[in-house]
Amino acid sequence: MKAVFAKLGSDFFSTIVFVVLYFSTGNVALATIVAVLGAVGQFIYAKVKGQRLDVMAYASVALVVVLGGATLLTNDPRFVLIKPSVGHIAVGLLMLRRDWMLRYVPPIVGDTIPDYVRIAGYAWAALMLVLGAGVIAAALTGDIKLWTFYVMVIAPAFKVAAFAAQYLVFRFAIRSRRRAAAATAATATAASTPITAEP
Repeated sequence: MKAVFAKLGSDFFSTIVFVVLYFSTGNVALATIVAVLGAVGQFIYAKVKGQRLDVMAYASVALVVVLGGATLLTNDPRFVLIKPSVGHIAVGLLMLRRDWMLRYVPPIVGDTIPDYVRIAGYAWAALMLVLGAGVIAAALTGDIKLWTFYVMVIAPAFKVAAFAAQYLVFRFAIRSRRRAAAATAATATAASTPITAEP
């Protein structure tokens, strides 16, 4: 779990820097410049340390620079605030792959209810795409307090609720399938047992 939070903090570092500076100073240009420098510095540090960077890392720093530049040119913070939506939408599109979730669930889940896992995978894709659209909508309002509340509270709450619902549904479905399989096996055993006549 610690690794997940570290990854999230790394991915949203420039956005967090921007929001904190903007709230504390009210200066869009300063917040944007520091956020862009932070993202570039973070990227250079990872390269120097020899960390393996994927396509998303390159895309992320490019987006920060482009959107930060747009923010500086227009003095409009909405460009920087749109950035987190890209991660949601990219992940949502990757989740549209059939059966992507099977590798992330325990074997008992994948073996017992693969159809449920497939549906859950598509449901997660839809959720991520909707949350990404929500980030864009919140950013376009220009209300940073609303955007912060959405990104820091509403979006995570939906993910936690979805995870909890998935856990309960999977647990119930596995129990039902195993009971049905046991009942079928018992019936088959009873049917195949010969009835011997009493002498």
